[in-house]
This record gives sequence, C-alpha cells and structure tokens, in this order.
Amino acid sequence: MRQGWTAFNIVSVIIGFSFLYLPIVLLVIYSFNASQLVTVWAGFSTRWYVQLFNNQGLLDAAWVTLRVGVLSATVATLLGTFAAVALTRYTRFRGRVLFTGMVYAPLVMPEVITGLSLLLLFVAIDFDRGFWTVTLAHITFSMCFVAVIVQSKLLSFDRSLEEAAMDLGATPAKTFLSITLPVIWPAVAAGWLLAFTLSLDDLVVASFTTGPAATTLPMKIYSAVRLGVTPEINAVCTILIAIVTVGVLSATLVNKRREVRRARESQVAFG
Repeated sequence: MRQGWTAFNIVSVIIGFSFLYLPIVLLVIYSFNASQLVTVWAGFSTRWYVQLFNNQGLLDAAWVTLRVGVLSATVATLLGTFAAVALTRYTRFRGRVLFTGMVYAPLVMPEVITGLSLLLLFVAIDFDRGFWTVTLAHITFSMCFVAVIVQSKLLSFDRSLEEAAMDLGATPAKTFLSITLPVIWPAVAAGWLLAFTLSLDDLVVASFTTGPAATTLPMKIYSAVRLGVTPEINAVCTILIAIVTVGVLSATLVNKRREVRRARESQVAFG
C-alpha cells in the first residue's frame, strides 16, 4: 500500500464521496424510471424527458434563468473587474475603506438579509419586481466574487509590462486592453463562470426580488418539490448535471491542451 494511504483514509474517502455523490447518482437513475412514483422502480423509460420538453412552465423558467444568468454574469464581471483594478492600482483615495467594505460585504452577508434589503429598496422606489429586479440582485451579490478573483490575479501581475507599454507611447486604456487584460483573462473568465453559476443556483435572493412574470428555475423546482418530487424534476436536474459535467470536462481538456502546447513550445524554445 502506498505510504500515507491507510485503510482508515481509504474508507473515509469512500464514505465521503458516497455521501456527496450517491444521491446524485440515484437522482439520475430514477429520472429514467417508468413509474410515476420516484421511489418505485418500474423499468427504464424516457417518458419524463418527453413530458419535460412539453412542460411550458419549466421551459419558461429555464429560459428566464438562462437570460438572467448570462446578463448578470456579464455585468458583474465588468463591474467586478473595474473594482479589482481600482483596489489594486489605486491604494490611496478618499473613501477607499468604505468602497472596500461595500465590495466585500456581500461575501459575508446572509442571503436572506441581502434579498430582504433589495426587496425593501425596490418597494421604496416603486420598481415593479420581475426580470430586471432579479438581474440587478444577482449582479449585486455576484460582483464581489468576481472582484476577489480578479484582484488575486492583479496582485501577482508584473507592473513593469504596463510601464514599458506606456513608455512606448501606449495610452492607459490601450495598455489595459493590450497588456493587462490578456494576462488576467483567465481570472476574468473564471469570475464570469462563478457569477453565472451563482445566478443559476440562487433561490433565496430571487424569491425576494422576483415577481409573477419572472419565475426562475430553482424557484420552479422548489415549488414543485414542496408538493412532492416528480420524475420531471429528476429529469430537469439530470439535464443540469449533464450540462455542468460537460462544461467541467471541456474546461479540463482545454487547460490540458494548453499545458501540453506550452510544454512543447518551451522545449522548442530551449532546444
């Protein structure tokens, strides 16, 4: 047995991963159950996937969730990147402490408080709740995650590259777009993916800020589960799991190919 891997460690890992992933495996299996009872296996069938794509309510909720996620993640990435640049490049300006606290506050603030605060704000300004209020709410709490990720990359960035570009006549905007952004782009992309995931997964904040015209998929699933889990819900969750799995595997393969390409380029460069 390899050093460091005892029987206790192996059993602990197996129990831990089983606790995490066995319910997901059972959910996927029972999404192909022919029976309407999710706890009674009656044979293999794809009838619930057919019914799912005929369920206009779930399809509308999925479309709302996708639009909210893409829009909020894009805006949150822009604002979070600008906030990270401000915190990293400008270490001294009036109100920096307050600005830093406002950027990081959603990281530690409970979602219930965030959702309730935004609800009171929208009610106070008489803003009809719906698609745009959910989008603004998701931008509010996901922007800080993007700022943290991008800031960690900027802290290790070599400022001499920017200084050399500006010495050669590049404007600050061109320097950022041509030098800084390509270097920090992996962090920006990671921030967008995290913001999109948080928006896709959110239930608490959306339940406070949404209206009857904009029901997100997590809210739709939660409403259906309160009346009992149906095979259609299992089918929806299985599709989401498949999308996430494909995304993770694709990102892993892309990163692997980049590492192989960089290794080959280094071998060619250093002969």
